[in-house]
Amino acid sequence: MGKLTFMAGLAAGYVLGAKAGTQRYEQIRRTSSRVWNSGPVQKQVAQAKEAARTKAAPVVADLVADAARATGERLRQGRTVASEAIAPNGHPTSDGAPLPSEQAEHADAWAAATRAPGTPD
Repeated sequence: MGKLTFMAGLAAGYVLGAKAGTQRYEQIRRTSSRVWNSGPVQKQVAQAKEAARTKAAPVVADLVADAARATGERLRQGRTVASEAIAPNGHPTSDGAPLPSEQAEHADAWAAATRAPGTPD
């Protein structure tokens, strides 16, 4: 019998607590909504948005420009390294030194794969 009474007490406490909790939640929600929508708060929100637009925009533009500059530089370096490593015939480097045999074989395979159809070897 003691267990049944305890369980009934728990159930009643849960129901009453949930109802009280819901009422308190609604009270907090209504109050916070009134404060958020009040004139002084909205005036501050508008000022903060404007400050973010005017002060953050140049910083963001600088960050984007720096990132674009760095990316462009990396791409240019990648092309330069690739163009210096394999000459058009696939064998010598730009300074005239021969490539190691493994790289030469790879260059020959690349040249063969990218050769236009009907072009002689």
